[in-house]
Amino acid sequence: MSPLRLLLLALALALAAVPCAQGACPASADLKQSNGTRTCAKLYDKSDPYYENCCRGAELSLEPGADLPYLPSNWANTVSSLVVAPRCELTVWSRQGKAGKTRKFSAGTYPRLEEYRRGILGNWSNAISALYCRC
Repeated sequence: MSPLRLLLLALALALAAVPCAQGACPASADLKQSNGTRTCAKLYDKSDPYYENCCRGAELSLEPGADLPYLPSNWANTVSSLVVAPRCELTVWSRQGKAGKTRKFSAGTYPRLEEYRRGILGNWSNAISALYCRC
């Protein structure tokens, strides 16, 4: 086998062995609080073009049934990554008071909200102003 092929094979094996190679976001099934109660979703204010740097920074945990037509001032239009627990759904709006564009995120991990369109020219990164989380 050529040295180049050996190097590529070694690199592929090293990347496969690295935990969280798909990103730093927690798995959807791991959303639980330290006391064992259920968490509906977690929001993060940092994302990055590199998935391993997503779901970082400040974190906001939402309980089932969280209904926030007005996000706290330090969270309005700052969410860049999110994770939704199994059997839960997060509905978000682009304007306060549950107005503007809307989108539903089902159970799963969303490390880069830049990848989810909001209208013709926009995306959902730094665009969430209201939300409702149900399980």
